Amino acid sequence: MGYPQKGEIIMADEKVLIVDDDPAIRKLLTKVVEGNGFKSMTAASGQEAVALAQNRKFDLILLDIMMNGVDDGFDAIRSLRATGNDIPIVILSGRTEDFDTLYGLDIGADDYITKPFNPVVLGAKIKALIRRNKKAAYNAHNFITAGPFRYSNMTLEFFKNEQLIPLSSKENVMMKLFISNVGRVFTKEQLYELVWGNSIVDENAIMVYISHLRNKIEDNPKSPRYIKTVWGLGYKFTVNEGE
Repeated sequence: MGYPQKGEIIMADEKVLIVDDDPAIRKLLTKVVEGNGFKSMTAASGQEAVALAQNRKFDLILLDIMMNGVDDGFDAIRSLRATGNDIPIVILSGRTEDFDTLYGLDIGADDYITKPFNPVVLGAKIKALIRRNKKAAYNAHNFITAGPFRYSNMTLEFFKNEQLIPLSSKENVMMKLFISNVGRVFTKEQLYELVWGNSIVDENAIMVYISHLRNKIEDNPKSPRYIKTVWGLGYKFTVNEGE
């Protein structure tokens, strides 16, 4: 049933919410979830699931669509997404029509599986979605990305196309400011205050550091694509044409 093999790392902290109106299905799903190393909690309706998800942290929801004679699962998905809850949701459907899966995905579900389901396949889907979501959350917290560039908040390193670009301390501060504010125009006064901590502008210093950064990140520093001069105002960092 897709249970972890000897030596496999069990991710015991992750919790899955199982939502189905059939007690036998809930029991089977609990076996699959816990057999793959996750904690579980169950709900018998979409309404109950929404209430639980608003007050507890789950890493994934296994959600039946047809419960208690109505499309209760669709209502639950809409309610969760309307409140900004982005927890991964896997639809469980006993109906074979494509409408269920397509509509469910369209309103915010992440994946689906039809009943009767293969426990091994379901276990693999659960693991993949939880890991993908945790990786995305980790990256969102620890990295700032824009176009081909990536800045690490943990190591303070800057990359272009995954190649490390060494930066001096002032260049580092300026580059983080730019990549965190794509498309925003910074005046010379703002740059000097935010990078140097001084509102007295030394235009030569700013121009020198802009030139250094262009030499490091631009394909053609004489015709910059990323760090652009906004005449009469200052500079802005762009990754797409027209920004």
